[in-house]
Amino acid sequence: MRPRRACEDRPVVPAEFHDFFAASAGVAGALIGLLFVAISVAAGRLAHAEASGQLHRIRARAAFISFTNALSVSLFALLPGEKIGVTALVVAFIGLAFVTASLLSLIRLRQVRWPTASLLSLIRLRQVRWPPVRDALFLIGLAATFIYQFIAGLSVAIQPGDYGSVDTIAILVIVSFIIGVSRAWELIGGPSIGIGREVIALVHHDQPASGSAGGAASAEGSAGNAASAEGSDSAGTPSA
Repeated sequence: MRPRRACEDRPVVPAEFHDFFAASAGVAGALIGLLFVAISVAAGRLAHAEASGQLHRIRARAAFISFTNALSVSLFALLPGEKIGVTALVVAFIGLAFVTASLLSLIRLRQVRWPTASLLSLIRLRQVRWPPVRDALFLIGLAATFIYQFIAGLSVAIQPGDYGSVDTIAILVIVSFIIGVSRAWELIGGPSIGIGREVIALVHHDQPASGSAGGAASAEGSAGNAASAEGSDSAGTPSA
């Protein structure tokens, strides 16, 4: 029987992280199950062939890859041996490939218009499409998460005793949960109330009122001028 190497059973994940990864694995599994339910509910949106359907498909895949990342890292972190580093590396690489393909898909559909002028000017001219831009920002945030995870996983794979990188991976698991839940919320069409959107809506709501008030004042001024002109004509006309 081949003797086991001592390094194979060397603890890479600190004992205090065991409960965290066990809980996150259970949460990730439950969220993946709920995501399948959400996808079945939003099947009509996902089936659309136009750009809106592609946006929903990207959101669904983003939520799935985020939850799968958290599940894979958490499960392999519970196994003995040096497995969390390699797992974080592989899953991060797959996630980066997904983000790259999704961004290229958005650009191909011309749903993301990279601003070349002032953002305020684009907002004033109503040339910014917020949903695609928001999706692109989420994808960039997901890419940053996978990049940090790749670096932390590489550090743990090279130095199994790097507990600081293990802590970083644990934090990135939480970030993956947050991104996945937000993407799933967008997928099912959950209401979104943002301060920027409300301010813009308030400004647009006040503009017609101001315009109508100005139009009424102009109409009253025109009527007054017409009445004055008519009075002047009647005064200047001699009586028969």
